[in-house]
Amino acid sequence: QAQLVESGGGLVQDGGSLRLSCVASGRAFIGHTLGWFRQADGKEREFVSAITWNNGNMNYADSVKGRFTISRDSAKNTVFLQMNSLSPQDTGVYYCAATAASIPTSRRELYRFWGQGTQVTVSS
Repeated sequence: QAQLVESGGGLVQDGGSLRLSCVASGRAFIGHTLGWFRQADGKEREFVSAITWNNGNMNYADSVKGRFTISRDSAKNTVFLQMNSLSPQDTGVYYCAATAASIPTSRRELYRFWGQGTQVTVSS
């Protein structure tokens, strides 16, 4: 059974950095895309970034371009999200997700597997 486990969330000050990790297990994700989404209180879950497992093609939401970097370590079945220049608007629960799509899609409905999420709080 596929499992995605996030870690690395926490409390950070405005302008700070965090690095999230997502370990994928239970099935082969070769040919899949791994993505990060986030959900703030009272808001819908939104796309943050995605990366294809095979060739590392990336996609970013406009709100995080230039600040966040997604990467993967295929040997460790792990996807990372390096988040720099964080602001209070980045606060939320960050979820790792996987889709069989071969492109780094932002379409939430295409992601079949989801982790439990990790809380990121940015204080002003």
